[in-house]
Amino acid sequence: MNLLVAFAFLCLSTVAPWRVRSQQHRLLVNMTLVPNARASGALCLDGSLPAYHLHRGYGAGKDNWLLQFEGGGWCNDLRSCLDRAKTRRGSTRYMTKLEIFSGILSNNATLNPDFYNWNRVKLRYCDGGSFTGDTVFSNKTTTLHFKGQKIWEAIIRDLLPRGLEDARKALLSGCSAGGLATFHHCDNFATYLPMNASVKCLSDAGFFLDERDISLNYSMRFFFKSLVQLQGIEKNLNRNCTGALYFPDLCFFPQYALRYISAPYFILNSAYDVFQFHHILVPSSADLHGHWNDCKQNPAACTADQIDTLQGFRLDMLGALRPFYMNSRRGGMFINSCFAHCQSELQETWFGDDSSRINNKTIAEAVGDWYFSRNMTKEIDCAYPCDTTCHNLIPEAQVNSKA
Repeated sequence: MNLLVAFAFLCLSTVAPWRVRSQQHRLLVNMTLVPNARASGALCLDGSLPAYHLHRGYGAGKDNWLLQFEGGGWCNDLRSCLDRAKTRRGSTRYMTKLEIFSGILSNNATLNPDFYNWNRVKLRYCDGGSFTGDTVFSNKTTTLHFKGQKIWEAIIRDLLPRGLEDARKALLSGCSAGGLATFHHCDNFATYLPMNASVKCLSDAGFFLDERDISLNYSMRFFFKSLVQLQGIEKNLNRNCTGALYFPDLCFFPQYALRYISAPYFILNSAYDVFQFHHILVPSSADLHGHWNDCKQNPAACTADQIDTLQGFRLDMLGALRPFYMNSRRGGMFINSCFAHCQSELQETWFGDDSSRINNKTIAEAVGDWYFSRNMTKEIDCAYPCDTTCHNLIPEAQVNSKA
């Protein structure tokens, strides 16, 4: 079983003026390999060096840092990891050397008003374990490096002398599997930075639920359990969490780890996250006859019973988030009702004329208000289909197109 999450720019029939501006200001950023990573064994699945893309900040943002974990699913067995090692999800040899920085990574003040002049870093994802593994598999013919934890440490050590060690403000963010990584590295990130630095964390589409699928099986629980075992992840999970649960591998799920995170945290997620809808709630193994195929392609095609199931998933997500919503005074939320996955890196969903809104606030405005303490931001959308601002939906083909 191999779950690969992809992010694509939305292909819309009408190009609004602000989208034309975003294309004119498209920012391409070079890749930086981490040569010292080899000494600590911080290698991608295939043994290649890890990498990141850095675009320097300036002016008032020159001492501020935004780090963004790249997403891209996971591999939980040797076969899927061997396949992954031959792709850009497991090797920097196959990655593009130039990355587009848009949305929260944009350097355009109009398109990214709060973070445009910060030092912005994209951490490339090549370990298949949300930057948490620490073991090596080797036999006579094959070696696989499950070294996500070491990759995280090596990239941070490479960035510290480049100015990160003097950071005044910092935001650790990530999308999908990268959003999940923020839960596991948020507090550790703060330990590298000055004591007086303002350090906060943001997960975009990373709040993966420990939820039964439509056949009443915990498909995602078993997937994550095999992932944790294969990649030697358990020792890198939050020790307070693993000490509190009978099954410590459950701490890979954000809903169990979140309560033990000290740094201020923001959770950006769709209540109908497309990836979770397709792979946690209705995985193919639970819908062998394809009764959900039309609903997956178009929510308007869902039956009344299917809509009820989706509403139940939304309520379960809100229930899992309730302790955070009620008890975290420094936490922020933006839980909308758009059928989407990953909304901070796409300009269309981050900040634009027709971006989704809750209480007339875009995602960029909500995150900015929370980070800079301009306003308390805990926004929860009404249930589908009441939100009329969900123009930029990400269909199944685009969620799975960049495996």
